Amino acid sequence: MSPKSNYNSGDSLSGSKNPASIAVTSPQQLVKTQVSFEEDLKNFTDGTVPQSLVIATVIGVVCGIAANIYYKILFSALNFIWHDVPTKYIEGHLPGFICILWIPVIGYCMALLSGLTVKYMGEPGDLAYTIKCVHEKGYISMDHVLPMVCASQFGILGGGSLGPEAPLVAICAALGGFVSRVIFKRTDRNIIRKHTLMGMAGALAAFFGCPLGGSLFALEVNSRFGVEYFEHMVESILCGEITLSVFRSLAGLPIAPIWTISSTKLLGATPTEVMMGACIGLIGAGLAAVFKKFHMIIMDKLKQRDLLNESNAPKRALFGATVVVILGMLIPQTMFWGEFEFQTISTMSPTNTLEHIWPKRGALGFQMNNGFECLIVAFGKLIAISCSVAGGYRGGFIFPFFASGAAFGRAFCTVFPSIPVSLSCLSFAAAINVGITRTCLATPIILCFLAGEPNAMSGILAASLASLVATTYMPFINTQQPREDMQVCIFPDISSSSNSSCVPQPSTVNDFTDEEKSLL
Repeated sequence: MSPKSNYNSGDSLSGSKNPASIAVTSPQQLVKTQVSFEEDLKNFTDGTVPQSLVIATVIGVVCGIAANIYYKILFSALNFIWHDVPTKYIEGHLPGFICILWIPVIGYCMALLSGLTVKYMGEPGDLAYTIKCVHEKGYISMDHVLPMVCASQFGILGGGSLGPEAPLVAICAALGGFVSRVIFKRTDRNIIRKHTLMGMAGALAAFFGCPLGGSLFALEVNSRFGVEYFEHMVESILCGEITLSVFRSLAGLPIAPIWTISSTKLLGATPTEVMMGACIGLIGAGLAAVFKKFHMIIMDKLKQRDLLNESNAPKRALFGATVVVILGMLIPQTMFWGEFEFQTISTMSPTNTLEHIWPKRGALGFQMNNGFECLIVAFGKLIAISCSVAGGYRGGFIFPFFASGAAFGRAFCTVFPSIPVSLSCLSFAAAINVGITRTCLATPIILCFLAGEPNAMSGILAASLASLVATTYMPFINTQQPREDMQVCIFPDISSSSNSSCVPQPSTVNDFTDEEKSLL
């Protein structure tokens, strides 16, 4: 017997009966518990708290183990290729002008392997594809997991400006849907979608080390303006906590900040700093718009040459590698995904503090000594990101945008030295990332955690909100869309249909068709 809802089916808040403008929602849709915890656990009813706890735990453990395996393979290969081999067998044995060739040798080889993976193992998908699947099917096919693992690792090992975050999101999303459909035999589309979002949240929570920020990012990134799958938020954050604990314990990683931008932490925030953050947000939104325009030009050129065809994936990857390699040889700070490079860039430290690249000095000995050189790094990083994506590399651009934003922040501080360095770097990082990914709530939380700057939150949030509003009508990830079961949404014309709305359509009902069920 279901408990009574707080909503009376015939009354509006004003007391009128059955108002035409108010949709009536049955009590069954408003509750997550039916009778008692024990009874719900025994019946294992869809949507109840006991079911969510059990499945979140299973998905969290599975995704934590998967993320650890991915992490161990990636960093073992990174250390072998970029540390062990060159330092043991090349450094000191060959002249410096020969050593610099290690960058193109590895860059081209890994790019070719990434392209061959796409051509012969199949399309791994990307973040846009993952978001599309969340909206349309509610899950990602397991067929994409192995190609994604191989293609993304080759791209990262080659120094591409894309990181492990998006591959882990896709992999854990597929695992979450698999656990739901195959292990727990769920057939309701929205329930499976919830478990897929749990996997996505777990991946980002584990990767960033920030369970609230990472989980919110996984929910926000599906839409253009805030969290629309709000009913799945708590369960997704719970799964994020579990995945974080499993992954970090297995990998031996602390749950702590990883950057120290300034020796002096911000002791508080002022209204002036909030306004500064908002102004930086508008500048960052402009930079995001420039990036999108540049990237669209590159993609159009590749399309004209038929390089976007899956059969031409190796050629496309070699194009991306050419730009990545040249930039890496001239500006070493642009190589790799930026998680570790952020520290060097934000503090304008010498290149010998870079984590992965070898040789660290580059071909010209480039260093960040002034504002102009900071701008070179900032724009060079944006070009590297664009060409990595255009080249078909598989990976995430969250950390790469953070790194570019840090360089812009340092350049900004040379013009306005009164602005705290940490606020400038983190606000630019947030503004550019939000302008592209539309994640204005998660991004400030993640950045404040990673930098250990909680008092910068007000300014960074202002930058994020300003960027979100300024880029509202400039979508970069085209598959971001409103959920179709919302009766009111901010983008009612998202589909090409002249009568489009957010009213549920026959193709998006929760229950799978018989044909779809046969594929589960």
